[in-house]
Order: sequence, then C-alpha cells, then structure tokens
Amino acid sequence: MAKINSHYKDVSEGYFFLETTKRAKAFTDSHPGVELLKLGIGNTTEPIVPAVLEGLKRGVEKLGSAETYTGYGDEQGDTRLRGAIAEWYAGRKVSVEPAEVFVSDGAKPDCANISSIFSDESVVAIGDPVYPVYRDSNIIAGKRVVYMPALEENGFIPEPPREPRQGRGEHVDLIFLCSPNNPTGTVITREQLKTFVEYALEHKAIIVFDAAYSEYIRDAALPKSIYEIEGAKQCAIEIQSLSKAAGFTGVRLGWTIVPKELVAEDASTGTLNQMWNRRQTTMFNGASNIAQEGGLAVLSPEGQRQTHEQIDYYMENARIIREGLTKAGYTVFGGVHAPYIWLKCPSGLTSWQFFDQLLEKAHVIATPGSGFGDRGEGYMRVSAYGHRENIERAVRSISENMRV
Repeated sequence: MAKINSHYKDVSEGYFFLETTKRAKAFTDSHPGVELLKLGIGNTTEPIVPAVLEGLKRGVEKLGSAETYTGYGDEQGDTRLRGAIAEWYAGRKVSVEPAEVFVSDGAKPDCANISSIFSDESVVAIGDPVYPVYRDSNIIAGKRVVYMPALEENGFIPEPPREPRQGRGEHVDLIFLCSPNNPTGTVITREQLKTFVEYALEHKAIIVFDAAYSEYIRDAALPKSIYEIEGAKQCAIEIQSLSKAAGFTGVRLGWTIVPKELVAEDASTGTLNQMWNRRQTTMFNGASNIAQEGGLAVLSPEGQRQTHEQIDYYMENARIIREGLTKAGYTVFGGVHAPYIWLKCPSGLTSWQFFDQLLEKAHVIATPGSGFGDRGEGYMRVSAYGHRENIERAVRSISENMRV
C-alpha cells in the first residue's frame, strides 16, 4: 500500500500567499474602481534589455535550422556558458573551474534540491526570518531544522550556531545563508561571513550560500561571493541566479558552484562535486538551450552594462521607498544594497494588522513579515520591483494617508 510523505503535513499549504490574495480580493470586491498599488511583489517588472533579448532570439533562431538545431544538451550546462561563468567569477578575483559550475533553471530549485546529497539525519540551520524554500524543502525532506535569530539587535544578520556545550547549542551539519537577504534587505559583511566559514571548517559543516541578489551590492567592501573568504571552497556551495540580475524570473536560469575542494565529515575532495553531478544527470535534463544563449548574452560586456543599468533603476526605486517611508515616520532597514526594504510596523501592530491598514487607508499591498518566520512578525517586506510611477504613487499614498 502506498503511503504519503507525512512531512508535507509539517509545512503550510501556501496559506500565507493565499491569505494575501484573499484579503486583497475582498477589498477590491467591496471597493470597485479602487486601484491597489503593489509594493509586495518579489518579481521583476522591467523588460529584458536589448543585448540579452538578442541572445535569446539567437537561441530561438538556432532551433530553426538543421545546421544549428540542438536537442538535449549537457545536464551540467552549455560548455560556453560554464566557461563564461568561470570568467565572470575571475573578474571578482574568485577562482572557479568550469567543472565546478552546474547550470540550472534557477536558484530556487537548486536551493530546494541541494540538501538531497546530504544525509537525511542532517541538522539544518537557517535564519529567521528566512526565504521559505530553505525551511520548507528541508522539512519535506525529513531533516531537522533549527533557527538562527536575525533580529534588529544584530542588524538582522544571524550569528553562527552556538557550540554544543553543557546542554546549550547543538551541532549543525548544513547552514543556509542568503546575502543580500530576502526578506530583510541586509547584507552580511566580510568579517561576519568569515565567522561562518570558520565555524563550518571547525565543525565540518557545509554552508549553502544563496547569492541571487549579489549584483545589487554597491560597496566593494561587502562580499558578493562566499569564495572571497579564505577557506570557503572547502566548506561552501554557492547558488546564483539571473532572475533578479537580468529579469530572468520567467526565463529561468541560474547555477550552483560545487567546488572540488569541498569536503564533508565522510566525503573527501571531489566527492560532493561528483554527487551533485550524479544528481543532476539523473533528475535533470539541463536548462533551456534558449535560456542559456540568453545567459551568455547577460555575461557579455554589453549585457553586463545594460543589466546593471536596469539594476540601478530598481535601486533608485528602493531609494524612493526608503527615504519616503523614513520621512513619513517609519523605521526601515535594508534597501541600500538590495531591492527589499524591511519596515517595522508602528505602534506594536502585527504584520497582518498593518497589512490591513495599508490596504484600507493607502490602497497599498506589502508582504507581511510573519510569512517569513516567527521572527518576521511585526515587520513588512516592501519591494522595489515595479514601474517608477507606481512606486512613487504608492509611497505618496502612504505618506499622505498613514504618516506616523
């Protein structure tokens, strides 16, 4: 008799996002003609830049000729693209071999799947608040999840897990980090990241470093890659994406770096690289040929110039939101090196109470922080993704109707 994976019962059934949609719909149904302004969207809104669009078109055109048609490609990714990614890292003074690059259909599936090459008994440490895929995928896999508090007192950057000693703290096997962080918009410093690498090396733990928003970092003193930290290639996997860097949210393209130097308690150098390769060749047929042509265009000099200009657009949106909300009397964090602003709810309101007030008084939708974990309660994630005129209207509406 077939039995279900009972761990699915331990994760919410999309309640958080369903509730957001439900409340917004109820408001529009009772207020016909009122336009809602969205500051909660975690999705890019501006069109793909011309240089990258040309690359995607080349990918399509190749499929229309017998001489250039391609079917299945390498599961690890197009050789040209893997080489271009390695060169992209070299530009950051980070050494990565093409054989350590695994091209995928985005960071989210890789974040969910990477734990499969580690023991089911693994203890997984994640920040709180946190991007839900880290938490839910590991719970579904039957792994035990522990939380690293990311609080206002520590700048929303968690500290490494406490050492097991006299009944306090516990050993962890996997550590998920996201920088720039979704949802708080904060960035881990070089020294802070160094403490995690040192912890992982000492305890034979593995860090999974989600760098999907790294292109939004403007300060050269802040690390864009965990491999900027000495020793990280022995203890860290890095996951990247073109979703927010190049508007590939619907195109789907990312990659994971699994260094050959990476080791685990029961795995010597090369083993984890081989295991991820085995996983991908077994369960994945490779990223879209068309998307990979677009990825090559993103990494070209002109593609980099144009996509960085688009990131500048979103970061100007972030500045407008951050400064506008501050002038309106709100306490906000992030939004300097990330497209997200972490807003503290006023007067002790819960996330959902403030969501309702924004909806009813300002006709604005933001994302309740409680959806990102217990320690997200009392905050809202405000997104800089949107057309400039809508961003300005939303900030103006909050300033005029909900000044603190």
